[in-house]
Amino acid sequence: MLRLSKKSDYALIALRHLATGDKSVSARELAQRFDIPIELLAKVLQKLARAGLLVSHQGLRGGYVLARAAAQISVADIIVAVDGPLTVTACSDQDQTCDQYSKCNVRDPLWRLKDRIVAALAGCTLAELAMDPPPAADSVHVHFGKPFGGGLSAERR
Repeated sequence: MLRLSKKSDYALIALRHLATGDKSVSARELAQRFDIPIELLAKVLQKLARAGLLVSHQGLRGGYVLARAAAQISVADIIVAVDGPLTVTACSDQDQTCDQYSKCNVRDPLWRLKDRIVAALAGCTLAELAMDPPPAADSVHVHFGKPFGGGLSAERR
C-alpha cells in the first residue's frame, strides 16, 4: 500500500497553513492548532528549514514562514525533505544486493511506476493544496482510475 508517513502528513498540514497565512507561526502554535505532538512537529519543521522550504525566525515574534512562494514548492519537495527519496520497492538502481535483482521481472516496471508517482507529486504545488477548502467533518474517499492511465480523484461523502 502506498502511504505517506505521519511526518509527511504533518509537514503538509503545517505548510498548507503557512501558505494560507501572512505571518510567521511558531511550532507550538501549529502543534496546538492541529493537535500534533510538538516534539515531532518541531523536528519536521527543522527538516523543512534545512531543505530550504521554510525560514526560521528566532525571538519573541519568531516562528516559521515559507522560504519561497507556495506555487514554487511541490508536494514531492515536501515529502523528500521529510522522508528522503520516494521509493515503491526495496530495491533501487544503486543497490543491487537483492538476491532477485538480476532475475526480477517487475523491477523496471515498478521503477517506471515510481517515476510516474514522483512526477504526479512534483506536478502538484503547495499553492494548489492551499486553494482547496478545509475538509468538513466527513471523510474523503480516493478513487483510482484505470491502471497506468486515468488518475486520482477524491470524493467527499
